Amino acid sequence: MSKKIEESATSMDSVKLILAVTILVGTLAAYYMFADVHAVIRVLGVIAGTAVAGYVFYLTEKGRDWFSYLSNAKKEVEQVVWPTRQETTQMTLMVFVVVIIMGIFLWLVDMFFLWAVQLLTGQGG
Repeated sequence: MSKKIEESATSMDSVKLILAVTILVGTLAAYYMFADVHAVIRVLGVIAGTAVAGYVFYLTEKGRDWFSYLSNAKKEVEQVVWPTRQETTQMTLMVFVVVIIMGIFLWLVDMFFLWAVQLLTGQGG
């Protein structure tokens, strides 16, 4: 008995997913079909259609799982300890200094290899 209920729920989820995608595609198609209507109204229509498609998607098990994942991700981001402005500035300056030093080092290595190749091939003065 529970297997039938589970299969029914899965098939209903599939129907809801197809409906959500159809609503979203229809919304985007309507945006371009009604090109003569004012842009604000068309954008509001896209927003409303996307909201309806999102709600239909939310009614599925995958949709609830996805929105739960987003909610948990938001909670995790809130727990992150972000660097202060001073720390960010110091790290940025350190990156610039390291890039400049590495650039000079690689330029010197390149000049050495140029000198060595010219010396070995007899092209150097």
